[in-house]
Amino acid sequence: MTTPGTLLNLGSLSLTDPEQLLPAREQMAFTLGFHIILVPFGVALTTFMLIVHYRGLRKGDADALLLARRWSKVAAVLFAVGAITGTVLSFELGILWPGLMKNYGAAFGFPFAIEGLFFFLEAIFVAIYIYGWDRMPPWAHFWSGIPVPLASLGGTAAVIAANSWMNQPGGFTVTNGQVTSVQPGKVFFNDAFWLEFLHMFLAAYIVAGFVVAGVYAMGMLRGRRTRYHRLGFLTGFVVAAFALPVQMVVGDTIARYVFDKEPAKFATIEMLPRTDSHVAETLGGVLIDGRVRYGIKIPDLASVLADFRPSTTIKGLDAVPVEVRPTVAQTNIVHWAFDIMVGTSSFMLAVVVWFGWLWWRHRDKLAVSRWFLLAASLCALLSIACLESGWVVTEVGRQPWIVVGHLLTRDAVATHGNLWPFFSSVLALYLAVGTAAVWVLWSMKRRWEQQGDDMVSVPYGPEDGDDRHSASIEGTVS
Repeated sequence: MTTPGTLLNLGSLSLTDPEQLLPAREQMAFTLGFHIILVPFGVALTTFMLIVHYRGLRKGDADALLLARRWSKVAAVLFAVGAITGTVLSFELGILWPGLMKNYGAAFGFPFAIEGLFFFLEAIFVAIYIYGWDRMPPWAHFWSGIPVPLASLGGTAAVIAANSWMNQPGGFTVTNGQVTSVQPGKVFFNDAFWLEFLHMFLAAYIVAGFVVAGVYAMGMLRGRRTRYHRLGFLTGFVVAAFALPVQMVVGDTIARYVFDKEPAKFATIEMLPRTDSHVAETLGGVLIDGRVRYGIKIPDLASVLADFRPSTTIKGLDAVPVEVRPTVAQTNIVHWAFDIMVGTSSFMLAVVVWFGWLWWRHRDKLAVSRWFLLAASLCALLSIACLESGWVVTEVGRQPWIVVGHLLTRDAVATHGNLWPFFSSVLALYLAVGTAAVWVLWSMKRRWEQQGDDMVSVPYGPEDGDDRHSASIEGTVS
């Protein structure tokens, strides 16, 4: 259950900003950044689970069924953690941002009502699927899992609808500062929805795919070169490999959409102080005293990316009214986050190309190339960094607005009480939940390595004494 929010602002607060603004932003940044990592596994890991489950039933593949069973348990743990962190985020909207909920809750709250329905649907079928391993007929059990990724995807779409609405608000009428008329369809399917949703949908499969592949790549580096590990690696990596090039095309399309619809955010991404044409793309660098320093410039590239022409004029930060202009710190954060997002995506794409070459020319060496497995393992971490960076671009790039053109972040924050103790308690809660989740997953991993609790008979699954882990890595995944 994902909740959009306003992310970290490292710039100094102005004299007109309430003192609660900094802790509110810090807390929302931390909780959203923590929770967003869990979202891809609800959408994509459960899809991988069903892919190998289907393979296991169709081909009588004991390795595939074992993967499906184990991944279902991992998905259940991550779902429980996501339920806790998502619930906290929901409470934060009312506690930290009462101005948003009071003035725009009638519109902003509609997608969250839809998300709540999908959340409960997902919880029901997660329980049925986990319970059904020892109790349901094979195909009935498989079909009981189909609603899980669909419900997770529906919930994600609802939250993306809320977030995209904050970037491109529409479908409502404001009278005396209050929303008086809401058109639910236009709120949900706002102008920014489809591109943002597709971007997050692909990101989910990229992150989950590379993380799953990275886990099995590390196992193979440690000598566990069995068919079981090969199948686990290929299931995640192949899906991510197909999604990544499509994602880069979608990201390029979104960049031009932002140039057209959100010029202030585009100027922040490009770290462009003044309106100009023939704008160079700056890699790295920092904005100091109105000038970009220490960056690497590629002539005309920013203008070409904006509208395919070197002569394209890009509005700079000077075109944004001073009272709603992003701070220098925000500009540097967004620019660097964008560079990290593009840089990590490019590295992962290079690894995908490497994988394709190995698969085409040296398939027998795919699992014994130590350098490739190291690179694939690194993609697991880089995919998460890419995801986080993308959300920083989206959230910080919208500042100082919480609802673009309608409500400033400083006007939405709570103005009474000390929010730092609340932030501290949330940090403690997340630390406890995160530690418990890691401990549970690590314990499950150790049990599985010792061939523990999964070595039981199921109506159609692996039987006791199966020699599944002795298969050679040279075995094909047909």
